[in-house]
Amino acid sequence: MCSSWVVLAFCCLGQLCADQSLKPQLAAPQLATNNPTLTTVALEKPFCMFDSSLHPNKSYTIYLYAMKETASAISSLVTDSSGKPLDSTFQQTSGGQLGPYKAALFDVPNCASPPRFADVGDVNKVSDVLKQYLFRVGDDGTCLYDPNFLAVCNPPLAPDTTYRFKYVLLDSTEGIMKDQTLWSDPIKTRRVKLPLKIDTWPGRRSGDMIVITSILSVLVFLLLAGFLASVSSAAMGSKDSSTETRCMSQTIQQSEPRPQLSSE
Repeated sequence: MCSSWVVLAFCCLGQLCADQSLKPQLAAPQLATNNPTLTTVALEKPFCMFDSSLHPNKSYTIYLYAMKETASAISSLVTDSSGKPLDSTFQQTSGGQLGPYKAALFDVPNCASPPRFADVGDVNKVSDVLKQYLFRVGDDGTCLYDPNFLAVCNPPLAPDTTYRFKYVLLDSTEGIMKDQTLWSDPIKTRRVKLPLKIDTWPGRRSGDMIVITSILSVLVFLLLAGFLASVSSAAMGSKDSSTETRCMSQTIQQSEPRPQLSSE
């Protein structure tokens, strides 16, 4: 009973159940912050999506395909005429520009035993939970340049670019597609900010505000310096006047004739 409630809660929170949406979805923000990034997109794995297509005593694999949105008008097919999934690569499709490429493959997620969101708070379990729950497209920065790399390459996505994604259920025994999701809604990676447009000022002030503030700060500094110079000059002048007055007083006193005492 408890397990059923966990599955239901997981499906409702992540919109993973087949009767809600048969298309890849962005991972829940509670588990994947800053998503998408410049070069990656974190997707929920297809929990419960293909249950009706699974049969006992058979082996299945999930394929994840990616393509740029502009490629959908050219070709969005992910199987050949015999129903076999395409093995098109990132390089062959120009990064998804010419059509879908296979970005990943993994086992069918266990719908009866999904990861528990409560375990995210446990530092010893959070890594396993994220690995079970989501897949990050564009997470491999070395496979394109490694001549010995033989697995499915999942290289970084292009910044400021819109992509679509699709899950395909493969019968590993027959090597043919058994089911597939719809293409995801358009998902756009983040745009690279130019250095001049990066706001590093506390309080998130605009560039014009920073210039105005700098000018006012300089003016205030000059006014303060002028005021201090005036006060210092006045103080020096007052000191010189006092010294001159004291010297004149002493000179007058010395020049006055002293009365002589008469002796009787």
